[in-house]
Amino acid sequence: MSHHLSRPRRTSRLLVIVTGWLLASSAVMAAEPNAAQRTAFKQAYAAAKQGDESWREQAKGLVNYPLYPYLEAAALSRDLRTMDRAPVEDYLRRYPDLIPASDLRRDYLLELARRKDWDGFLALYQPGLGDALSCNALQARLSKGEKLDFDKDLSALWAKSALPSACDPALDAAHDQGLLTNARLWERIDRAADANQGGTISSLANWLPADEVQAGQRIGMALRDPGGAVAVAAKWPDTPRHRQAAMLALERLARRQSVTADQAWQKLQSHFNFSPAQRGRIMSALAVFHATDFNETALARLAELPASAQTDASREWRVRVALSQQDWKSVLAAIDAMPDAQKQDGEWRWFRARALSALNRDAEARRLLAPLAQEPSYFGFLAADRIDSGYAICPLAMTNDPQREQSLLANRGLQRAFELYAIDMPKPARREWTQALNGADPATLRQAVDLAYRRGWYDRAVFVLNSGDALRYYEHRFPLAGQDGLVPQAEQAGIDPAWAYAILRAESAWMSDARSGADARGLMQLLPSTAALVAKRNGLAWGGGDTLYDPITNIALGTRYLAQMAARFNGAPWLASAAYNAGPGRVDQWLAARGSLAPDLFTATIPFKETREYVARVMAFSVIYDWRISGKAVTLAERMPAIGATYSLPNGRTPRRAVTCPANAVVMPAEAASSGAAVPSSTR
Repeated sequence: MSHHLSRPRRTSRLLVIVTGWLLASSAVMAAEPNAAQRTAFKQAYAAAKQGDESWREQAKGLVNYPLYPYLEAAALSRDLRTMDRAPVEDYLRRYPDLIPASDLRRDYLLELARRKDWDGFLALYQPGLGDALSCNALQARLSKGEKLDFDKDLSALWAKSALPSACDPALDAAHDQGLLTNARLWERIDRAADANQGGTISSLANWLPADEVQAGQRIGMALRDPGGAVAVAAKWPDTPRHRQAAMLALERLARRQSVTADQAWQKLQSHFNFSPAQRGRIMSALAVFHATDFNETALARLAELPASAQTDASREWRVRVALSQQDWKSVLAAIDAMPDAQKQDGEWRWFRARALSALNRDAEARRLLAPLAQEPSYFGFLAADRIDSGYAICPLAMTNDPQREQSLLANRGLQRAFELYAIDMPKPARREWTQALNGADPATLRQAVDLAYRRGWYDRAVFVLNSGDALRYYEHRFPLAGQDGLVPQAEQAGIDPAWAYAILRAESAWMSDARSGADARGLMQLLPSTAALVAKRNGLAWGGGDTLYDPITNIALGTRYLAQMAARFNGAPWLASAAYNAGPGRVDQWLAARGSLAPDLFTATIPFKETREYVARVMAFSVIYDWRISGKAVTLAERMPAIGATYSLPNGRTPRRAVTCPANAVVMPAEAASSGAAVPSSTR
């Protein structure tokens, strides 16, 4: 009994200790840095990066500033080409767990590899710094006369479809040791073929036995130049590897030129003894890409595919082609042919209901629409419009845990993350965030997100609150950032603020430094060339591409460009969204081909998966943002007028649908991708 009685006293003492630690932590926490410290840091950091020793004088009062280690690392990184190991080792000893230390170690190791200072390299090397340095470490060991062991040293690298050039010396040594057997070479060639890495195949093919080199090279050619490959494939021998090359060439050519690929298939199918699986892959690719071109034979070809050749893509395109023809019986047959898991997607439940309604089977349609309308998604909102029910949005309010908050505020890594964000260094801020919260439980992550949200760091919620009940934190996941001026800028541009917010959220997920592979930048992902034209057209100031990372500038230009797209399509936000993603020229082409379709059918028949999902995501986000702004939402039916009809901006008299939280509502994301990350685009 005494044992059980002692537990509460021990627990109480533990709580006192923990509470005391938390209070002590908060007491010793650096006070919130002030504007003068931040200005001094930015000046010192710029000087350190330029190799200007004045940074030390400028940083005299910053020794306890959370980001002080970044200054030393910046100064050291500037001089790596001439630096010996001692200063680097000293920094690593003092800041062993910091991100700048990891970066400094990596950069100095790359410099030592360049110098071929393998003794110094091995003294500093740690595993886990990337493939290039892993290969440099193997080269360092080879310089000492060591031999490679394939399973121990190379198997993890060999499993990758592409490797950096730093790995070439190690791979050459492995080849010279006889470790790259024929079986291993073909294993990696097959992996590279699956990943469309023709360059990897070309580099490996020359190591094959002499009688197999040509086959390997032709597999590489099939990936790099499928048109050239099919043009000469009839002269290739009918060997297993040449059949593989021909199959890959036909598959890839089908993506680009379905008619040309079809003509080549007619010739090559009698030349090569393709396996049933290979024939299925070719026939499926041809059928799918004839469908994306909406060729006359597409629907029949998709329906006639043998079961073994069917894929999720071929089955869904069978539905899309039938929708483009408004052949409702074929729509039902195509959806019925899907496996149960695919049928449950909201898109196919919606279009099954649409087909049933078109065939005067309204009762059956309503039985599908009622549960679909309980989902806060594009198709759920369409279903709610069809049966005239409220939009099912069930928000959760964030609860505050003071103890957990204090613990987070005492976390030095999170302090650095918040401070980096405050001084407009979001990329390193995200890295510090990730490291500081590695392994944190959901409650801690939610509290950290709330702390970030209160500081105006909105993208954290988008990326962290991305599954289960966390999707219901709508305030955090769909912020209304008044300080960036979106509402007045949208109103001045003559567009709906809810739509502008939705575009921004879909484009960048609130990452002000977002940059696509095509160089689209900032919150609304504008190309500098487009932004310059928009600025000139609207009489706005233009300071060059980097000004697009300033939210105020980006939003001013982005809203004007949105207005330009809307004006081109009678104001219709759904068509303007498609144009914003894929380019207005492509939308014009699709309208010329299928401009008589209803908006939901037209969207479903957009050939680009990215654009289809983008339009659906933006339209769903528009509903959510309208609700966030006004408490109700203009319907999707109103936001998606018929092609050719003029869209009128919502105003105080526009009917809005109420938002409800039914007891059986389904929790699911409004976006197609859980992260809601930026959609790269080359059209803006």
